[in-house]
Amino acid sequence: MSFDRFQSIFRDVFRDETLAVHRGLTAKDVKGWDSFNHINLIVAIEDAYGVTFRTDEMAGAATVGNLVDILRSKGVDLVMD
Repeated sequence: MSFDRFQSIFRDVFRDETLAVHRGLTAKDVKGWDSFNHINLIVAIEDAYGVTFRTDEMAGAATVGNLVDILRSKGVDLVMD
């Protein structure tokens, strides 16, 4: 799967076309990444990739790298540069 698609989800949810997504990116690094938008992000990722996150996975996704690892564990072949 395309990393561009993954990054586009973040840019759409946080309404920031310049947002540069990388493995170490956290909520504190992104304006507007609060608990409400965390859920919006998870739902958008679930819709885009046809997966479902468990509650513990949602809560444990503190970094973009965590989200990528969860997606990979669900069979999504997502490659980050």
